[in-house]
Amino acid sequence: MGKTLVEKIIGEHTGNDVVAGEIVVAKIDVCLTQDGTGPLAVRQLEKMNLVKAANPKKTVLFIDHAGPSPQKQLSNDHILLRDFAKKTGAVMSDIGEGVCHQIICEEYLNPGEILVGADSHTCTGGALGAFSTGMGSTDVAVAIALGKTWLRVPEAFKFHIKGRFQKGVYAKDLILHIIGKIGADGADYKSMEFSGPAIDEMELEDRMTISNMAVEAGAKCGLMPSDRKTKAYLEKHGRGDRWRELKADPDAVYEKAFEVDLNELKPTISFPHTVDNTKTIDEPGVADVKIDQVSIGTCTNGRIEDLRIAAGILKGKKRNPATRLIVTPASRSIYLEAIREGLIETLVEAGAVINPPGCGPCVGVHQGILGDGEACLATQNRNFQGRMGNTDSFIYLSSPAVAAATAIAGKIADPREFL
Repeated sequence: MGKTLVEKIIGEHTGNDVVAGEIVVAKIDVCLTQDGTGPLAVRQLEKMNLVKAANPKKTVLFIDHAGPSPQKQLSNDHILLRDFAKKTGAVMSDIGEGVCHQIICEEYLNPGEILVGADSHTCTGGALGAFSTGMGSTDVAVAIALGKTWLRVPEAFKFHIKGRFQKGVYAKDLILHIIGKIGADGADYKSMEFSGPAIDEMELEDRMTISNMAVEAGAKCGLMPSDRKTKAYLEKHGRGDRWRELKADPDAVYEKAFEVDLNELKPTISFPHTVDNTKTIDEPGVADVKIDQVSIGTCTNGRIEDLRIAAGILKGKKRNPATRLIVTPASRSIYLEAIREGLIETLVEAGAVINPPGCGPCVGVHQGILGDGEACLATQNRNFQGRMGNTDSFIYLSSPAVAAATAIAGKIADPREFL
């Protein structure tokens, strides 16, 4: 019987032939924590007298959710993480370097590896053909110290993607469409595995957007094949020698199978307060929603391609005077590339405020907290009530193209009118 991608990867890390539903202990290649979850992990290791890292060069501690620190309590947590890195030899990714999920893909993760992170959007790494999943801080702490963890092998859903994106439609619209169709719990603890001719032609950056949001359908991971596009991405980031081809077997057994034709997609928006509350741009009332703040960035859409899309729409235009515009590059390398290309100048001239690389407003700790009754349209992955720091506010999710168009119009707008 053929194997799904998740069965192949986990099986390699147990030394056994595994099938969905099995409980296994697997070796871990890469671990990450961030400044919201890392301090708890470190304190748990201190309680267990396990202040060590089994693989320090692949254990990365990030300060990305609140950096530079907005308050002394968080500053003290940052000190705790820096001290742990010094004691164990773990890698410290400090303020301004970027979002954990972006940096992990840029610098550390390779096809066929297992990554566990104390952050739910660790599933972003699935874009590289690696089993990447978020876990609780204590589980990740043990994985850091011992280099292994236990888990149940997930059943898999197959998503066959065909067709081509039409003007104004992007990978973010695809994943919002899928989540809207199957629901926020439609893939609970499943491996969402993407394939098909459209995936074969899709760049890694777009794949990362899709894998990043697998957890918003409840999935354990969002896996892509490792192919020529993966190889090109690794070569760009100096790890071409770590590439290998990896895909599911043709006769792999899936619990469910879905097909999506990109030709049929339209710009899609998630309405408050759940990601699966999706509407297309042409549905009644969508384009009339007033927006107080637009946020472009985060681990979902803060890559250079996203900034190019936004800058292309905003070039020579100004944001609506009643709508704030905040842009947050996902990593320092992206920030520098955007400066060299003139994208930052274009965005600033349009009225944008540029945050340092990191999570920005998404988590609601600082850098863009909403006021009472305000509405934000963001390119992030989550729009739960209170997500951006105020339970009396409203969050809409979209692609960078919709976000840029909205910043100009002051209300949710169709990017196809600006392209």
